[in-house]
Amino acid sequence: MTGTTKRSRGHVLRICVLLLSTLGFAAGAHAACRDAVVLVHGNAGSPSDYANTWSELRARGYAADEIFRPSWGSKTCAACNDHSGSETGPVDAALIDAAARSCTGRIDVIGHSMGATLAAKRIQVLGMRSYVDAFVGIAGAFRGLWSCGTYPFNVTTTTCGAQGLSVSSPLVESLAGRRFGDYMVSIKSYNDQIVCFGGVCTVGGRHSSSMDAEDRTVTLAGYGHFGLLTLTAGLQADLIE
Repeated sequence: MTGTTKRSRGHVLRICVLLLSTLGFAAGAHAACRDAVVLVHGNAGSPSDYANTWSELRARGYAADEIFRPSWGSKTCAACNDHSGSETGPVDAALIDAAARSCTGRIDVIGHSMGATLAAKRIQVLGMRSYVDAFVGIAGAFRGLWSCGTYPFNVTTTTCGAQGLSVSSPLVESLAGRRFGDYMVSIKSYNDQIVCFGGVCTVGGRHSSSMDAEDRTVTLAGYGHFGLLTLTAGLQADLIE
């Protein structure tokens, strides 16, 4: 065998290895393609409320730029926030940006407390239902809060008003029976000290955190309103994978 032949075969071998490496990289990149995730915090909360969820998603291979955590509403006046006005801008931007930058072109949305109903409403208003793969509502008040009263009676704050969470409010009624994603799951507890008022967690015979069109609900005994968010990071990640 001549030196020229050896060099030629070596050159071909290097090309084959390079091609296989490239194909392997492409396959790996394809396997890693996943929905972007939007995490919407609750009333007067902050993106850091999702610290455990963020860490769990990162540990499962999500890149930082695949996770969107909008900061919305007043942090000092919870009673001033509702589901319209300035509260909507950051959530709208996160939903739109996530869909635009998602590898799949679709998104998963997780909302806690009032962030769950706010995210649901914005998906509805923006016409983004078809972009949402999974929607997870954690400790949301989809059927209203008895602590807010029944609309329009004894409604004393913006949070409990027409675009708030009083039972039978226009906002609550607008969410009834609607879908916010292909797969909808609620996470709830009968020990939720916010959703449950005076020990009563149900509205119209169903837990207020349950969504009419949900595909699944997860009930966790002994979990409080905030524990439902901070202690369920693994469950949240499982539900959107």
